[in-house]
Amino acid sequence: MEKVQVLAQYMPQAAAAVIARWIDYFQCEFKISKSRATKLGDYRHPFKNSGHKISVNNNLNPYAFLVTTVHEFAHLLTWNDHKNKVKPHGAEWKNNFKRMMSPFLEQNVFPEDVRKAILIYLSNPSASSCTDLQLSRALKKHDPELRSSRLEEIPLNTLFTIKDGRKFKKGERLRKRYRCVCLDNGNTYLFNPLAEVTLLATGT
Repeated sequence: MEKVQVLAQYMPQAAAAVIARWIDYFQCEFKISKSRATKLGDYRHPFKNSGHKISVNNNLNPYAFLVTTVHEFAHLLTWNDHKNKVKPHGAEWKNNFKRMMSPFLEQNVFPEDVRKAILIYLSNPSASSCTDLQLSRALKKHDPELRSSRLEEIPLNTLFTIKDGRKFKKGERLRKRYRCVCLDNGNTYLFNPLAEVTLLATGT
């Protein structure tokens, strides 16, 4: 699956092409991770023979996923410019976050409440990171309403998650099981019709 297509399943469509270009330009290993209780995303600078590494949790809504992605790329750019000689969320990181967020604000990919929260954050030097409370609250409002169902009860091509956080699209039934594609890795899995799944809201 094309990089842009994969990214578009996790963030607003208009942002996916930009992020794909960043991944290629910075030669960054970009991983969509399972949900982590302690962090939304992570950046690791080059070490020995490895390059830049960014990971973002797969259970974030599209706007939170994009903000977290930009947050981590701002760390990457700051490391390129200053290595480890500056504070993680110091003035250098804030400036880079603002620069890298600009194209998405110009494209109006965010709903108005999230856009306003980002602009307030960018003008507030006392905030230590883009996960400040006001922005977090605005992003949280756009979390999908989830409900559980048996797999056999949901329509074909419906998106759903299972307990470990992986996302799937329901496919055709093959004899006793349903063939479903995992959106995280592109692999196909067979599911029992009675499997308990959690529906995902579609769209960005």
